[in-house]
Amino acid sequence: MSSIRRAGQTGNVTHSTKGTSSLQIPKAGRCNSTALRKATRRVSQLYDVVLAPTGLRSTQRSMLIYIARAEEPTVGELAASLALDRSALAHNLKPLERDGFVKVVADLKDKRTRRVILTDAGQKKLDESMVLWEQAQQCFETVFGEKKAEALRVSLEFIASTGFAQAFRNLKESQPERARNKEH
Repeated sequence: MSSIRRAGQTGNVTHSTKGTSSLQIPKAGRCNSTALRKATRRVSQLYDVVLAPTGLRSTQRSMLIYIARAEEPTVGELAASLALDRSALAHNLKPLERDGFVKVVADLKDKRTRRVILTDAGQKKLDESMVLWEQAQQCFETVFGEKKAEALRVSLEFIASTGFAQAFRNLKESQPERARNKEH
C-alpha cells in the first residue's frame, strides 16, 4: 500500500511504498517540459483541424514554410532550424516527398550535401494553406490575446534557441559541483 503526503514549500508530493524509500514527486503543473509538450499538442490539434481541408498537418506546413523561407536549405540547416535531429527530419520529410511537395537532392557543388527543395506542387499547397492558417492564428490570438501571443512567441523563440540550450547544458553540468560545495 502506498501513501502520499504534501511536502512543504517545495511544491512536491512525498510518495512512499511499504519497504522502499520516499520519492519526491513534483506537484502537478510544475514541470516546464510537460506543460510545453501538452500546450504544443493542444495547439497542433487545433491548427490541424483548421488546416484539414488542405490535407496538411500543422507540422508539415511548418516544414514547408521553413523550406520556402530558406530557399533550398541543406538537410542539416533544416534540421537545426526545426530543432530536430536528422533521422527525425528524414522521417517527417518522407510524406512531403512522397506527395511531391519537396525534393531532396544532392548539392551541385558538394554531392555529399543534400538540399531540400520546395516543388511547384509544394508552393501551391503552401499557398492553399495560407488563408486557413490565418484563420487559426486569428482564433488563437482572439482567445489567448494578441499581445500575450506575441510575448509567448518571443519566449518560445528564446527557449528554442541554441543559446538557451547551451546555457541549460552549462548550468546542468555545473550543478553537481554546486551540490558538492553546499554539502561542505
